[in-house]
Amino acid sequence: MSSPHPYARELGDFLRARRSRLRPHDVGLEPGGRRKVTGLRREELALLAGLSTDYYQRMEQGREVRPSDDVLEALAGALALDDEERRHLFTLAHAARRPMPARPEHGPERVPDSTRRLLRVMDTPAVVLGRHLDLLAWNTMAEALLGDPAGHPADRLNMLLLMFDDTRTGDRTCPDWERQALDYIGMMRAAVAADPTHPRATAIVGELSIRSAEFRRLWARHDVRESVSGTKTFSIPEVGDIALDWDTYPLPGNPGPVMLIFTAEPGSADADRLQLLASLHATRSAHSR
Repeated sequence: MSSPHPYARELGDFLRARRSRLRPHDVGLEPGGRRKVTGLRREELALLAGLSTDYYQRMEQGREVRPSDDVLEALAGALALDDEERRHLFTLAHAARRPMPARPEHGPERVPDSTRRLLRVMDTPAVVLGRHLDLLAWNTMAEALLGDPAGHPADRLNMLLLMFDDTRTGDRTCPDWERQALDYIGMMRAAVAADPTHPRATAIVGELSIRSAEFRRLWARHDVRESVSGTKTFSIPEVGDIALDWDTYPLPGNPGPVMLIFTAEPGSADADRLQLLASLHATRSAHSR
């Protein structure tokens, strides 16, 4: 028996995760008697979407199905998907309809010289992340805020690997740690949807799935993020807490890297602390030469 189409497998996992998120009362159904599942049963979801239970079950199992756009629309409505989740559903389903292409070349990701120049002239922390959240480039302000990444092996410079590295991070005590982890995991999900067999994604997700129960729990939610923004508070002993907004901006390429930029409200105490931190970092760097 041949292995499932990787996009069909991803589609099935996504449908299963979204079905388990819904409760009968969310969609106007009576819970009925004793239930073995926390979310909707397959037959309940199939009924809501106007599909046969067998057809829907084959979709969740990643078997050979080619859902039409009308079927996808019905599923999106039955699952109460938001716009981003709906786009993800269609991306996976459309890819599952096509034969798998020949194995693509997976060369190293490059950061253009013009992007590196831009990083150097920016007066706020900024980094460039690859499609699988590898840290490809950064500026001195990012070093001041996040620490110098140069001491780590290149294959370990990955935002997910660093976030779930128990030996070096104390951020799990921060109230927004899980939210930021979900943002990064959602970005990785979007990357996997674009190329589910990419060896870098397979290596990162495989390693974390083996050694981190916390990662397995969050990955199983099957959340997806195309582009993210938020606010993070950094606890810096020398200057105190700094609350920064962060946004991602896509760089050329399809799919291509993104630039992650941290900013503070001009004239705020956070902006003052960030500038003080940058000055302290510059002083330390000058003394170490």
